[in-house]
Amino acid sequence: MKSRDILLFILFGSGFWCAGTLFYRVRGPIVFESTSLRYWINFFITPIVTSAICILLLKLLRIPAPQWAAAALLIALPGMVGEAWMLPRFTVLLPHMHAESGGRLGALLFASYALFLGFCEVVTLQSGR
Repeated sequence: MKSRDILLFILFGSGFWCAGTLFYRVRGPIVFESTSLRYWINFFITPIVTSAICILLLKLLRIPAPQWAAAALLIALPGMVGEAWMLPRFTVLLPHMHAESGGRLGALLFASYALFLGFCEVVTLQSGR
């Protein structure tokens, strides 16, 4: 992986987290506080879509499979740090949502990171065989 790729992944991860946070700041009440069905649909679709976008980036940049786990961490870590900072300040930063929606958002984000990082780890492990 080139130094340019490392910087790109960190910047992409930061931008992706910012875009997601802004999306949920605006649309969060509709997703998390309207119906249980809407929440669960979003809970299953969001990790798949966000993982697909990140995997597409890895493929477009032709990152070798043995480096996917490292690249995935570089993409995910800015968002994970951002979430660790944001979730304790949930009602201040996302004031249109109820405090208990912070747990739902945290669960959705945890599932999204787990799917993406887990998939990339499997790709990396399989490449060594």
